[in-house]
Amino acid sequence: PRARVLCPPGLGAGSASANLPSCLSAPRNRLEGKVLETVGVFEAPKQHGKYETGQLFLHSVFGYRGIVLFPWQARLYDRDVASPVTEKSENAAGHGSKEVKGKTHTYYQVLIDARDCPHISQRSQTEAVTFLANHDDSRALYAIPGLDYVSHEDILPYSSTDQVPIQHELFERFLMYDQTKVPPFVARDTLCAWQEKNHPWLELSDVHRETTENIRVTVIPFYMGMREAQNSHVYWWRYCIRLENLDSEVVQLRERHWRIFSLSGTLETVRGRGVVGREPVLSKEQPAFQYSSHVSLQASSGHMWGTFRFERPDGSHFDVRIPPFSLESNKDEKTPPSGLHW
Repeated sequence: PRARVLCPPGLGAGSASANLPSCLSAPRNRLEGKVLETVGVFEAPKQHGKYETGQLFLHSVFGYRGIVLFPWQARLYDRDVASPVTEKSENAAGHGSKEVKGKTHTYYQVLIDARDCPHISQRSQTEAVTFLANHDDSRALYAIPGLDYVSHEDILPYSSTDQVPIQHELFERFLMYDQTKVPPFVARDTLCAWQEKNHPWLELSDVHRETTENIRVTVIPFYMGMREAQNSHVYWWRYCIRLENLDSEVVQLRERHWRIFSLSGTLETVRGRGVVGREPVLSKEQPAFQYSSHVSLQASSGHMWGTFRFERPDGSHFDVRIPPFSLESNKDEKTPPSGLHW
């Protein structure tokens, strides 16, 4: 059955109006608060197959409006799924490690509606794709805001009669309205050219997931490229992390503890308060938090692992494992990314 899109699951009657994303609020305020408006018509989520370029959706966790640009096929390494044969060994972090086989899973490159960004700031950084600029400054990192990677099951598809339903500076550069198509937004040549040209630093290949005491950690690493600095090579990666509370108990992230191993033989330990200057609270109302950070190595590969320390309401603490993930450089290294210059 099709129904008007008023509010995605998790953001309904149980949530305060202040927590609702702007896509669900009228453009004017009344004395009683914000008024919901219809933004489109829900469609049945796809159990099989992929969503097409131009598919409008609401994010099932963060509640923002978005539109699909193109799909990626990733290998999902889920440490919560037991392998038929488990190899018990101790890694450097002292965790029992096991062989985890990757399963193919679909993710999508999407645009986030700029109107919704202020309303998801407590749940997520406004995701951006980061890249190394095409010049000699080895420390220059540039970002294209409002670009995210979304798992197939996080998409709540809907349709709209609005010819410009998403507000993003790249929307009309990448997509055009065609009422004869379903969905009625099709890729421009500029989107195809941009994807092909910048494939090395856009590509999503591996996703790692592990749950400890009902806190699930998902990590997606991205290789960004190599720079020459002071007669040596510096390799850069971005990693996106989502923390999800699968329980009803409120917990707060207090500390992070990273181990970073480089193929050059170095092992670095990093400790600190919170993440990206935040100590997010994960509750039943706002169960997830997502952020991105960066790491550089003076070697073409390495790996990272660690723990997040959480605090319960009674003041007790517990550690949540961050699944080990590889930092691999692309073998077919191409020219540095061109950003948005056509």
